[in-house]
Amino acid sequence: MNVKQLRILSDDILNGHFLGYNQVFDRFANAHTNSYPPHNIVRTGDNTLDIEFAIAGFLPEEVAVTVENAVLSVTAEQSEPSDKDYLHCGISKRGFTKQFSLAEYWEIETAEFSNGILTISVKQEIPEAKKPKTIKIEYKS
Repeated sequence: MNVKQLRILSDDILNGHFLGYNQVFDRFANAHTNSYPPHNIVRTGDNTLDIEFAIAGFLPEEVAVTVENAVLSVTAEQSEPSDKDYLHCGISKRGFTKQFSLAEYWEIETAEFSNGILTISVKQEIPEAKKPKTIKIEYKS
């Protein structure tokens, strides 16, 4: 998905009702500058998305997911060099760090590693006091 498609997606999700909230999608889109490991960003609901990383070959204990100062970091390091004598090595297992800036009110819900795919679920939790509300208009004669 390119930046233009992501912007259209963000406009579709937010329907233009929340000013400034499109920044989170721009931040995710800008993370594509480093393509390793390959990843997807999937809309799963109005205020939820999943980030899927293809990290086949890594063990769960070699992968760390952290959030600090509104920055999601996914890091992986190979714990031991392989003692295999590869004739061809097409599955990359080099270490990496991938970072995403989280906009206000976006929180990590879960991180799950299954069948070589790390899925991180992200949700926007806007406090009640910050949600749009209708103000009753009083009429005086």
